[in-house]
Amino acid sequence: MRRKDRAMSREYGLSVIDRSAFATLSLNDPENPDIPYALPLSIVRIDEKLYFHSARGGHKYEILQNGQQVRIVFVDRVKVPDLYTDEELRELAAQGKHKDFVSKVFTTEYSSAIVTGTVKKVDPEEKPDEVRLAMCAICEKYTPDKMAYFEQALDFSLKRLAVFSITIDSISTKRKQFDAEGEEMKWQQTE
Repeated sequence: MRRKDRAMSREYGLSVIDRSAFATLSLNDPENPDIPYALPLSIVRIDEKLYFHSARGGHKYEILQNGQQVRIVFVDRVKVPDLYTDEELRELAAQGKHKDFVSKVFTTEYSSAIVTGTVKKVDPEEKPDEVRLAMCAICEKYTPDKMAYFEQALDFSLKRLAVFSITIDSISTKRKQFDAEGEEMKWQQTE
């Protein structure tokens, strides 16, 4: 990571995973090794594992069968900071303070976590409780107001459903955020 001053703790990275609406998983596609295969997924974390589901068919399902190394990118709290009034921006422009234009005006605040791990299919015959736990956690994250119907939906879907887990091998976390005074918060600073 080039900007070590933006690095955050592993715990912060886990919170980014938990807050993120989706993540992008990247892996090698054996059928087309010259182009990385990347797909957006609804992912949930339970302890040191990430879970997502898929249909039991299609290209994604086929290439996830081999337990390969994957990388998953999570991003949350994305926003363009609004640190200056129009008058202050005109003044900065008149003074030629272009560094502030780049670093504080034409920028984005964000939190990100990049996870490397190994993907594995959770066998519903061998580990039905893990499949149920993973699907319950996914539904609680994405459709919490529909949990009264979870069991019925799961029973209906089990024949077509595949659940995958990713064991977190490493996690890299980064954040760019400004404090109340408009200064960038550096490594591990929370307020």
